[in-house]
Amino acid sequence: MALGVREIEDKVLWEEFLARCTERTFLQSWSWGEFQGRMGNKIWRLGVFQGTELVALALVIKVIARRGIFLMIPHGPVLKVLEAQLQTSKEEIVRLLVEELKQVAAREGASFLRVAPLWQRTEEYRKVLQEIGFRQASMHGNAYEATWKLDIRDSEEELFKNMRKTTRYLIRQGLNNPEITIEKSENAKEAEIFSKLSQEIARHQHFTPFSFEFIKNEFEVFYKEKGALWIWGLYRGEIVAGALIIFWSQIGFYHQAVSKVAYAKFSLPYLVQWEAIREAKRRGCTLYDFWGYVNPKTHPSHPWAGPALFKMGFGGKACEYIRTQDLPLSWRYLPTAIFERIRRIRRHL
Repeated sequence: MALGVREIEDKVLWEEFLARCTERTFLQSWSWGEFQGRMGNKIWRLGVFQGTELVALALVIKVIARRGIFLMIPHGPVLKVLEAQLQTSKEEIVRLLVEELKQVAAREGASFLRVAPLWQRTEEYRKVLQEIGFRQASMHGNAYEATWKLDIRDSEEELFKNMRKTTRYLIRQGLNNPEITIEKSENAKEAEIFSKLSQEIARHQHFTPFSFEFIKNEFEVFYKEKGALWIWGLYRGEIVAGALIIFWSQIGFYHQAVSKVAYAKFSLPYLVQWEAIREAKRRGCTLYDFWGYVNPKTHPSHPWAGPALFKMGFGGKACEYIRTQDLPLSWRYLPTAIFERIRRIRRHL
């Protein structure tokens, strides 16, 4: 049966397809497309159909950056063929999608296509993209290439028991401290609180935080679907730690977090994290995604090594995916690749 590509305008069709896929994150959700639109980015919601059956989809984002213009598919494309056997091969589906995107890129002045699919980090999957002309990107595509996940179908008691001993101790210590409180909120205006904390911490730790507009729009878009929550850690009434948690498709995502270093000894991030896990269970989630991971043993100097150790203390397992891949479409890709390689080295990534 012939394959074809067309834009999808049916939200239910889009979300139901993703809900049936084992590997998925909200970066391919309908709401993430709405968020990108709010941020002024042009998007395409493309589906690959085999006859009338949807077999793959991709949320494609046009990125306009100082280093150039490109098309990006964060945590996609998502292929049904990875979930069940179809007559059509993975390569055939991706090749058809790429041919469509080459036409989009030509119209939009994009110099390359960047993808970060949630495919297992195997030689088989790498070759699927290599045969089409992809090469490993100099930087990850604004989406993790590995993460730490926790199955939260067990009871709270079992989840607590399966934590690292030190993690359990720090949570108990915080819960027994009368000067510490944990609060939850669905007030979009509190994006300003989160943004100010993030800006303050960024100045001390020398990283580039998300903008206020980014944080505000992300919260508002997902809150429309009852999928966004602030969790705050307070010491003597002052907010010193917090997290923006996204709930989508029965998964809780620890997407953004802030914590003042001066209050580190009180272990408030542990309490915030534990409350986020408990809230995810209350909302019917079966999985908790800690969002971003590197192996601290093999990459001890990586900026994510410390946060990874923190996440690992709650139990769970590592999930590693194929590296971000680029498909060059013009000579303008070369300066971008050189720029990103230098930036990666400077950031010790």
